[in-house]
Order: sequence, then C-alpha cells, then structure tokens
Amino acid sequence: MFAVIKTGGKQYRVAPGDVIKVEKLEGEAGAAIAFDHVLMVDGKIGTPLVAGASVAAEVIAQDRGPKIIVFKKKRRQNYRRKNGHRQDITVLRIKDITAA
Repeated sequence: MFAVIKTGGKQYRVAPGDVIKVEKLEGEAGAAIAFDHVLMVDGKIGTPLVAGASVAAEVIAQDRGPKIIVFKKKRRQNYRRKNGHRQDITVLRIKDITAA
C-alpha cells in the first residue's frame, strides 16, 4: 500500500516504514504528525484530495540539509558575492496509511 502526500509545496510517494526528508515541520523527535493532504492512495486518485484519507508519521529528527553555495558575479565590474544556505529539514518515518 502506498500514498502520495503533499507537504511543503512538494509531493512525496510514501509507504509504511519509509523514511523521508521534508521541509521543516513543527515537532520534537518522537512526536506524531498526521497528513490530511493525500492526493492518491493505491491507485485511487483524489480530485484534488482523497476524502477521508490520512497518513500518520513519526518525527525522527530535526536536521539541516546540505550546504548550497550561491555565487554572484558580474564580469569586468569587480563584483563578486559568495553566500551559503542550508535548508532546515524534518526526517519522518511513515507509520500508517488510512484510506476512507
């Protein structure tokens, strides 16, 4: 059994036992999170959401993603700017998928 959920402006294909990294969500390690924005469950496609479906997950850790280097340059103008960015992420373990 699998589902497609939407969180943080992205879509994820999940199954029970999967470990996924998503945009930062509130919650300590060990906290339970339920996703109601379920777009598909086992081939049943919602319009836009599947009514009554939900996905339960557990927070494993609050972490940070890899460092991205942002480098801006304008040639022949002596203009250079170097900046870095690390996105905050939440690591989740999918516990259960409930269909209507």
